[in-house]
Amino acid sequence: MMVFVPYQQVILLLSNIMTTMMRVYIDGINAQNEANLAAMRHMRRRRRARRQAVLQAALAYNQRVNPVERQFLGPRVSAWWDAAPRQDDRFWKENFRMSQPVFNILCDILRPRLQRDALNGFSVEKVVALALYRLSTPSDLRTIANLFGVGRSTVCELVQEVCVAMIDVMMQQYIVWPTGNRLRRTIQAFEEKHGFPQCAGAVDGTHIPIIGPAKNPADYHNRKGWYSMILQAVVDNKLRFTDINVGFPGRVHDARVLRNSTLYEKGQNGDLFPAWYKEINGTPMPIVILGDPAYPLLPWLMKGFSEGANFGQQERTFNYRLSRARMVVERAFGQLKGRWRILMRRNDSALKAIPQMVTSCCILHNFCIEHNEVYEAGWDQMHVIYEQPQADPVHDVVPSADDIRNALLGYFR
Repeated sequence: MMVFVPYQQVILLLSNIMTTMMRVYIDGINAQNEANLAAMRHMRRRRRARRQAVLQAALAYNQRVNPVERQFLGPRVSAWWDAAPRQDDRFWKENFRMSQPVFNILCDILRPRLQRDALNGFSVEKVVALALYRLSTPSDLRTIANLFGVGRSTVCELVQEVCVAMIDVMMQQYIVWPTGNRLRRTIQAFEEKHGFPQCAGAVDGTHIPIIGPAKNPADYHNRKGWYSMILQAVVDNKLRFTDINVGFPGRVHDARVLRNSTLYEKGQNGDLFPAWYKEINGTPMPIVILGDPAYPLLPWLMKGFSEGANFGQQERTFNYRLSRARMVVERAFGQLKGRWRILMRRNDSALKAIPQMVTSCCILHNFCIEHNEVYEAGWDQMHVIYEQPQADPVHDVVPSADDIRNALLGYFR
């Protein structure tokens, strides 16, 4: 015997089932949201505790060093910085990446430029130290403000002021394209140490992490999956930057960055190097720089052979020699980011200010090399990742460049 249920009861039953399922689903979402909020609150507490621990350690250290003066300092103090002049060389290198005598030289160079600007009553030494600490450590603005006794907004203003001063005063002095005797010494060093003739440097690009900008963020999203800005640089045998180009979005290919740089324009016009040739296997070879497979092969820019059907022992030897000489640019990028660690983590500064900070780090990199500041092995603990060649090389072979590279095969053999 069949029992018929009124359709109103069926609809009511289905409605109750749907209501119960919806309530369970909403309860699950609410529970997940509460768990996420709890995790975020836990992370904030941990970060706050770390900041307070750093500040308390600095204040406690200063209390031990000079307890009499410490008790008279007000709420806006710079006790940590006030004690810095009495510290040893290790303290200066750990916090400012250079010894105190070299720091004083840097302050003397920037003093005329900085004293023309309003420094909010701070000394040149304090302003320069604050900028170096910002560039060399992953500390946040709050920690730096507490260590130097200034406001967070003042930290940003002073750092940009020092970066602009470095570019105006030191750029042309410390980032110099090799000419004359310096060029001759560079070519000789590459041939004697790396076995590559007529080489004046190596070019490559590296990505500087940034926060995704509000305008055109997709342009800065690189092939690695994060937002970045590109630094293209040429490096000589002493790991010094001789040419830099900063500012292209991370999505741009290395070859396109090169083609839009003054380096490419001078190279194509024949203005990059003097006409110093060396005959190799009957071919006059000009002065060149070395690049990875992402770059085009040009008479003034050498790159390795692609592994194909005609790739043999001679091509393998050429690639080995070129790669060994080109490692100077990889090492320079590694030391640049190891010494100035703001380039290793995501930079939270305004987009227009980042090229100035990157350029300043390159200037400081050369400044430290020129003043024999030894790069400490412990600075590599941040695991600097060398940039790998981009997967899609650009094929733009000029016949004369191909002849030059083929002539080098017999030279290396």
